[in-house]
Amino acid sequence: MFQNLLKSLVIRKSSSLRKFLPLYSTKLQSFSTSFISNCKVNASINIQNETIELTSNVKDSDSIKALKFPFVWLRDNCKCEKCHHPTSSSRIINWEKFDVTVKPKNIMYDDENNILKIEWNDKSGHISEYEYDWLDERNFSDENRNIYLNKFYRPAKILLNKIDMQHKLEYFDYHKVIQDDMELYKWLRSLITHGIAIITCVPETESEVRVLANRVAFIRRTHYGEEFIVKAKEGTSNVAYLPENLQMHTDLPYYDYAPGANLLHCLVQAKSEGAENLLTDGFYIADKMRNEYPKEFEILTKVLVNWSDIGQEDNIHFHSLNRAPMICLDYEGNIDRINHSIPQRDSFFTVPLKDVKLWYKALALFVDLIYNEALEMKTKEGTVLCFDNTRLIHGRKKYLDTKDNRRHIIGAYLDWDELYSRYRVLQNIFEI
Repeated sequence: MFQNLLKSLVIRKSSSLRKFLPLYSTKLQSFSTSFISNCKVNASINIQNETIELTSNVKDSDSIKALKFPFVWLRDNCKCEKCHHPTSSSRIINWEKFDVTVKPKNIMYDDENNILKIEWNDKSGHISEYEYDWLDERNFSDENRNIYLNKFYRPAKILLNKIDMQHKLEYFDYHKVIQDDMELYKWLRSLITHGIAIITCVPETESEVRVLANRVAFIRRTHYGEEFIVKAKEGTSNVAYLPENLQMHTDLPYYDYAPGANLLHCLVQAKSEGAENLLTDGFYIADKMRNEYPKEFEILTKVLVNWSDIGQEDNIHFHSLNRAPMICLDYEGNIDRINHSIPQRDSFFTVPLKDVKLWYKALALFVDLIYNEALEMKTKEGTVLCFDNTRLIHGRKKYLDTKDNRRHIIGAYLDWDELYSRYRVLQNIFEI
């Protein structure tokens, strides 16, 4: 039907609702057609360098927006039933036979329904339709890319020094988080952006971190199990289970894919002095080093450190190894993960000899900075301390462990893939 409409419009160009571009030559040339419409969007279509530019002037607004899309991207993202599976939101176009040099044969814009329609120059004369709003969300402008990356893909992180962390630390009621999706969304957003949040009024039973994790997705299992118990324990293979000072660290740097978020439920807190948590935003420290100590920053981003955890726990033997820098950057140079643990740093240091002393000097600076910026706080019974394990560096002061002075923490991990997924689902539900 649409093919017949196209043919009729080639002959009859008097339609008041649809504007049609002439037959498109296989020899690329730049040309433009403009029109004025009484419908929602006034638009003009320009073609240049194998790219369609749709310039629109939205009704009741003086703003003009130019959307640019390469031919190949438009063909690859056709939304028809032969190219796209709507239920799974998946592309099913056959790329074995895909022509990356494909070009439009005919182009029209339906200004009544705000739909761009393209007939392609392939053998089948394939027809594609694109809603203006759908295109607008996916346009290749710098502004649109930043909105997607910092709002929807992964909300921009707010870096915190010690004072900022103290003032911006948010508290959430456990029962509201469990029962109210909006409260769950707010907690997830705080955890994502600030890297830390505290949940209060938590029932004092050992199962609550599992309930909380299941509210998001499911617990990330490690060789320490799913839930793990943190309390003084003789003969342990993990220094976290000792009452001595626990040096600041990130958990499990010896995992290539480290657990994302840490949930620590305080069931029993030591009544004596000590046992205060130390918390530092590692991304803030890394950013500070990038700006103020660029040489040391570069060393900590490039020198691969050997991380290890070797032993047994509850009759489970493990031998975990990973080589990774202390400060990990993503492909765009953004700070992506912090690895730091004095106990889990292996004596094997498989780097060139010339890098060793320089790395130790950079490490000493890093350690000095994280302790200077450490927020000191003692968690209360009935709270869950939640933090980004790839970002927050944490430790604990020593305490006296006696029969009458115990400390009992139940912990669990969540993966960031699942946290972000749940966050986006809620974001879509609430249209935020």
